[in-house]
Amino acid sequence: MLPFLNSAEEKLLLRFADPEAAAVEDDLSAKALSALLDNAEFHGVLPIMLRKLHERGNAHLTSDANVQSKLHELRQKAPIATGQSMLLNYHGGRIMKELTAEGIPARIVKGPVFAGKLYRHVTDRPFTDIDILVEPANLARANRVIASCGFELGSIEAESYQLQEFKWLEKGNSSLLVELHGDLVHDTGMRRRLSLGFRELRAIDGDATDTPAALLTIAIVHAAGGHKFHRLQLCVDVLQGVRALQSPEAEARLLDAARMTGIELELAIVLNVTGELFGERRALELAGRIKPDLSIRLAKRLITTNTLLRVNSREKIGSRLRRDAFRWIQRLAKARPYPA
Repeated sequence: MLPFLNSAEEKLLLRFADPEAAAVEDDLSAKALSALLDNAEFHGVLPIMLRKLHERGNAHLTSDANVQSKLHELRQKAPIATGQSMLLNYHGGRIMKELTAEGIPARIVKGPVFAGKLYRHVTDRPFTDIDILVEPANLARANRVIASCGFELGSIEAESYQLQEFKWLEKGNSSLLVELHGDLVHDTGMRRRLSLGFRELRAIDGDATDTPAALLTIAIVHAAGGHKFHRLQLCVDVLQGVRALQSPEAEARLLDAARMTGIELELAIVLNVTGELFGERRALELAGRIKPDLSIRLAKRLITTNTLLRVNSREKIGSRLRRDAFRWIQRLAKARPYPA
């Protein structure tokens, strides 16, 4: 269980987590800084916090020996995470080259793409795996290519086909994980309503690749369809995705993508809670452009700022129940008609 944060400290955590927010100027007590570091590490936003603490300088930090030791240890680990991301990028590029040679259309999604396209500081967004998306019909061929690149299957094949997700581990270094997807929605109960695969992303992108609308659509599905809001980093990706929408045309393409892929419920909820967490008015405005039905109204009462911030606190059981209830709403919600 994470150290407790009071309301003021939760606001500080969110300022540390926001890549574009100014560095925190408050002089933090040893207890508060230690608790914030633990929470930032759990929520996947520690690299952003460490960068901001470095930019401000050590003169304003507590002199408490235990906290200084913790901070030093965390700073020592940061280059290791960066190195892991670089190594994953190398293997991802190698696999993509082989997929291209075999005539298999594919694209890398999430981690490295988010880091490179949505974050000013690439190291603010480390990642622990490479996600490759192909058409479902190409899964078997793509699996053979990944195996030929020195990876071994780390998931059960029959189950992987059902989930449309294969986990591959590098034979010489099992910490290197490559995931192959036929659809970014793995829950079979939800996939009758929503789907985000290679074909849908190509339609969203049009003549380009990794457009802001496509990246934000992926971030929303990642937050609400894959991980059930289990850490702040998911909403930070969404926050940065909203900021990347630079025109009314891009916003219109996002809303059209939501209708096409069936994620209007998820878009409304993820944008709403992200806007409330970070005070991002544009996210709230975009969420408000989805006409609320019963499922959206219920989900907004379940997925609140506290649901995310206290996911591993003394209130974690309540957070878990709310997130589980949201998953059931996702499974039971009816698909909205999409014009052909």
